[in-house]
Amino acid sequence: MAKNKNNQAIWNTRIKKNASSLFQKVGNSIDIDKRLYKEDIQGSIAHVEMLFKQKIISFKIKNKIIYGLTKIDKEITNNKFEFNKKYEDIHMNIEKRLFQIIGEEAGYVHTARSRNDQVITDFKIWMKNSTNEINNNINKVIKSTIKLAEKNVETIMPGFTHLKNAQAISFAHYLMSYVEMFNRDKQRFSNNLDSLNENPLGVAALAGTSFNIDRNYTTKKLGFKIPTNNSIDTVLLDFFLPFLGHTYPELIATG
Repeated sequence: MAKNKNNQAIWNTRIKKNASSLFQKVGNSIDIDKRLYKEDIQGSIAHVEMLFKQKIISFKIKNKIIYGLTKIDKEITNNKFEFNKKYEDIHMNIEKRLFQIIGEEAGYVHTARSRNDQVITDFKIWMKNSTNEINNNINKVIKSTIKLAEKNVETIMPGFTHLKNAQAISFAHYLMSYVEMFNRDKQRFSNNLDSLNENPLGVAALAGTSFNIDRNYTTKKLGFKIPTNNSIDTVLLDFFLPFLGHTYPELIATG
């Protein structure tokens, strides 16, 4: 089995000259996606554990990769990791450091995996965690709003229609209208969890892999419900649109 010794920007295999500073600024995303480091490491560990289970890599290689990834996790958590824009994104930064720690055997981390399913897996795990965090925060807002409403049942305020004073209403009634809105927001985020709970790992670039992988194993390890059904559909990246629409509706409205 050939090791992945590339460990360089994807375009670097075709373009031999060094990139200009402007191109590097346009091409790198490390300032944004470095927040995905835990998800990236989590996905890689589950992947190499599956590769060992399927007898694709040895016990020694699996342990070395997990050791290196765990060390990187601690370095980033303790602010001792140097993010380098030269390596474009969080995936390349982690992989480069892994090569420095354990050597050429780090290349096995990409066996039966592409940058495509790696990125999508990281993003889905992050979105699942973020959705749960958002819903927890919405619950807190709902509880505090209800408490405030309970204290203001008899507090009178003007109700507005067409930007003008209309009927007198209870301030509590006004507050509870927002509770209804918050509950709908929470339901929208919860509904999106169904598509986020499909494991993309294993579809590789777009058409799977010839290696005898076990997608059900990584699905369970990473907390998904089922593997995705169609590899081409998996890499289309439309799963983030509902989340983006709920979080930043003005972006969807303006295109």
